[in-house]
Order: sequence, then C-alpha cells, then structure tokens
Amino acid sequence: MIVSPIFWIVFATVVLGMIALDLGIFTRKSHTISFREALTWTSVWAVLASLFGAWIWQSQGHLKGLEFFNGYLIELSLSADNVFIFALIFKNFAVPPAYQHKVLIWGVLSALVMRFVMIAIGVQLITQFQWILYLFGAFLLYTGLKMLRSESELDADPANNPIVRYARRVLPLTPSWRGDRFLVTENGRTHFTPLFIVLICIEVSDLIFAVDSIPAVFGITQDQFIIFTSNVFAIMGLRSLYFVLSGVIDKFYYLKPGLGIILAFVGLKMLLAHTAFKIGNGLSLAVTIGVLLLSILASIAFPRPTHPKA
Repeated sequence: MIVSPIFWIVFATVVLGMIALDLGIFTRKSHTISFREALTWTSVWAVLASLFGAWIWQSQGHLKGLEFFNGYLIELSLSADNVFIFALIFKNFAVPPAYQHKVLIWGVLSALVMRFVMIAIGVQLITQFQWILYLFGAFLLYTGLKMLRSESELDADPANNPIVRYARRVLPLTPSWRGDRFLVTENGRTHFTPLFIVLICIEVSDLIFAVDSIPAVFGITQDQFIIFTSNVFAIMGLRSLYFVLSGVIDKFYYLKPGLGIILAFVGLKMLLAHTAFKIGNGLSLAVTIGVLLLSILASIAFPRPTHPKA
C-alpha cells in the first residue's frame, strides 16, 4: 500500500492532536479516572479505528481492509495482557489512582516512538531477508505454547527488573511522591520522583510485549502503513481500556490461555504462508474473534476457583 508522505503527516497530526486534547483539556488536572470516562475514551478510539479501517476497505480494497482489522484486533487483544502488568506495577508501587493516568499517557507517547522504530527495522529486515518471517513464526508459536503452559505473569515483580534496580541506584530519588510530577527541583538540585520509576516499569513492560506483538502483526501483513496504524489505534485504546478493565481483569482467568492460542495460531500462519496450506486473513480474523469470545465466556461461566485462607 503506497501512501503519500502528506497522509503520514496528517495521520500523525490527528493522533497527536487527540493526545493533546486529552492532556490539555479533559485530563489536565490529575484525577481518578471514572469507569464512565474510561469507557467513553475506549469507545472513541474503537470508533475511530473502525472508521479508519472502513476507509482502507473502501479505498484500498477488502484485502487491505481485512489486514487492518485483523492486525488491529490482534494488537488490541495482545495489549489486553499488558493490563495485567499495569495493574501489578501500580499495586506494587502503591500509585494513587489519580496519578495513574499521567503515567500511562506518557507511556503511550514513548511506546508509539519505540514501536515505530521497531516496525521500520522489521520491514527492512523482511524486505531483505524473507526467511526472517519463518523465524518470527517459530518464535510466536513457541511463545504461544509457552503462555498456555506457564503461570500468570502476575507472579513476577516488576520492581526487581534489572533496569529498574539500576535506575534506583544511579538516579537521585525523592523519598516520596511529589504529586504527579516525574521531576522536581529541591535544594537547588533536580530529583526524580518514585513516579518516574513507575514510568520506567511501564516502558519496560511495553517493550517486552512489543517483542511478541510486532512479529504477530507481521504474520498478517508486511505493509508498514497498516502495521503502524493498527498499532497506534491499539496502543491509544489501551490506556483507557486499562481503566475499564482494571477492576475486573482478574476475573478473565482464561484470557491469557486464549492469547497464547492466538499467538501460536499467528505463528503457524507465518510458517504456512508459502505452502499449499496457506491461511487467509479472513479465517485468521474469524479465529482471533472466536478465541477471544470463547476465552471471555469461559471466564464468566467457569470462574477461577478461590481457595479459602488457612
């Protein structure tokens, strides 16, 4: 899909404008994001993604439209796994609810830059070395099967991440929160606040998940514009999705195995791309939607057993 540089600029301007609108008007002052507010923003980004996908479908044909919707849904579903980690990070650092939005919105901005670089590198590698697609496919198949077998990642403590431990050693930190600020000047010296360490944790977790999600979307398309735009809409919706799901995410016990199945399926799709058993994007989209719905319904119908305290 050949896209004019002007359209790239317009798309980036619209996205940055929405972020500026969010930061500058709707959430200029730190406050606890209500369920209604989070649901509204989640709906806004879902509608924008749907309209954008409809435009691609109309202007570029149904195959490109399927690529966008498939890539968007896979990225969004894999991003839902980030919600588990975000909840753990905020819980471990005891981040006040009023400050969580600011951490996530700045995390989104840096995640967009980071993923753009990763996508650009990935496209160049695949263009020159087609065999990398098979490497990505094998990696996703392995990762998906591993997710099916492993325990929840909530057992890990992000505060013990080597990057975070190093930051604690080398950065001058304030002993407590300073409102929602990441940097403060005290006694003529600049200090980082604990909220900055939380932001580092968020960035590290997004980087880790990007290692899975970026190869996954390459299994759908190698079109750089579709890959990046589907990632943008998924990431922008993730921040508000966290506040929608944060209170009930533990109830979706079978979501993680479902994501493992989706990753393994995409990996298999990449491995079969140049064989007689090639899997089309229409079937891939149906499988992704079906697995997500079954995971949610199974979580509701068969909730995780609770063990009484000894």
